[in-house]
Amino acid sequence: MRLNKLSLRVRIFLAMILLVIIASILIAGVTIYQYNEEARDYHKERLERKERAIISDINYVIRETTYPVETVKVPLIFKEEIYRVAEIHGLRINLYDIDGTLLITSKASFTNDSISKCIATDVLNEISNTAEHRFVVKNKKNGETFQSSYTYLYDTKSKPLAILNLPYLENDDFLNKELSEFLERLAYAYLFMMLIAIILALLLSKYITRTLKTISDKINETRLEKRNKKIDISSSSEEISTLVNSYNSMIDELEESAVKLATNEREQAWREMAKQVAHEIKNPLTPMRLSVQSFQRKFDPEDERIHQKVDEYSQTLIQQIDTMSSIASAFSNFAKMPAQQNETLNVSNIVKLGLDIFSEDYIRFSSEDDEIFANFDRTQLIRVVTNLVKNGIQAIPDDRENPRIEVNISSENDMVNITVEDNGIGISEENKSKVFEPKFTTKTSGMGLGLAMVKNIVETYKGNITFTSQQGIGTTFTVTFPQK
Repeated sequence: MRLNKLSLRVRIFLAMILLVIIASILIAGVTIYQYNEEARDYHKERLERKERAIISDINYVIRETTYPVETVKVPLIFKEEIYRVAEIHGLRINLYDIDGTLLITSKASFTNDSISKCIATDVLNEISNTAEHRFVVKNKKNGETFQSSYTYLYDTKSKPLAILNLPYLENDDFLNKELSEFLERLAYAYLFMMLIAIILALLLSKYITRTLKTISDKINETRLEKRNKKIDISSSSEEISTLVNSYNSMIDELEESAVKLATNEREQAWREMAKQVAHEIKNPLTPMRLSVQSFQRKFDPEDERIHQKVDEYSQTLIQQIDTMSSIASAFSNFAKMPAQQNETLNVSNIVKLGLDIFSEDYIRFSSEDDEIFANFDRTQLIRVVTNLVKNGIQAIPDDRENPRIEVNISSENDMVNITVEDNGIGISEENKSKVFEPKFTTKTSGMGLGLAMVKNIVETYKGNITFTSQQGIGTTFTVTFPQK
């Protein structure tokens, strides 16, 4: 899962938890490092303390001995005393001459191997070249760390007498136990801190993103076709306030643009409507004018067929007047918004009743239930169905062998579905986007207001109308609206 796909709240939460984890790891790392440093310092200082104490005892033995204080006499001087000093201080003691040859050791079982018998040349060089004439060698064996210090011993006249070697084992059992106990306690503290951090991270991330979520919800609810509410947040940061002010300014501009757009659309619609009305009225006026002019030229009171001609003339005028009346009614019906009636109808019965006006025997009606109730105006529902069926009839060519129109009623999830399916010529791709536009028609007659009026009625009752069509196969219109 990519980080940029996570919500801001989740990212803040993860960042805070990650910060706590990293801090815990760093603290644990620093603690372990500090313990190791303290252990090294402890062993270094302990070896130095032991060395000083042993040198002090050795100097006392040298002062009290009756033997000549010479390098060759060191084995005799410390023949018994070396064991006593080693036992008191708990360390093994080796004494070498200045050239690095072993003189005496406190080890009970001593093997005369070359390693124990002589000091390495590089160690001798280090001892002799340092100002303190002291050198410490560190090495590991079988997982244990050993320190071995080498330092000069002097006689009473401050001349080098021998080289004192103290092998020292770094025993970290106690320190490791302390470290383990401390880390265990630290782990419990970390778990408690992690639990507190998770709770705080949840609360803090929620608090931080609450304002942003409010703004996001408002932006998602913003619609051009409705009045949008401004965001009112009493307390917020400077950045959030800037964002809120920008959004509120955008809402003001959007409302102004929506008003201008609606005004322009209304004006354009009325202009188009006026053009359409003028065009439709001119169509019947032309034959009426020609009929009157023809009647004026050919009027002869003495003509024996004068009454027949007057009847024909009158019939022509009446037909054109009816056409004009039909045009006026169509525009009136389209312009009139259907009143929402709280009338509970049995949709199946009303649709079936609306189909009775058609004489075509290829119209088939079906309903999944005899009683499907909904709140709808009876007249408007019949108008919707009859317009769709009429369109279907007009879409079926005369040479179609098996014409078919199927009207089906069903309900699902408190919604009523009315489908009108025909096997007519279908709708071309270029015309699909214009089907519900006023005055659009592909027929040679009619004003192209039927489907626009149907859409207007259905949407008034919070429904919608859709269609699917294939050229040469047919079209299916689906009307959906709530039952309540």
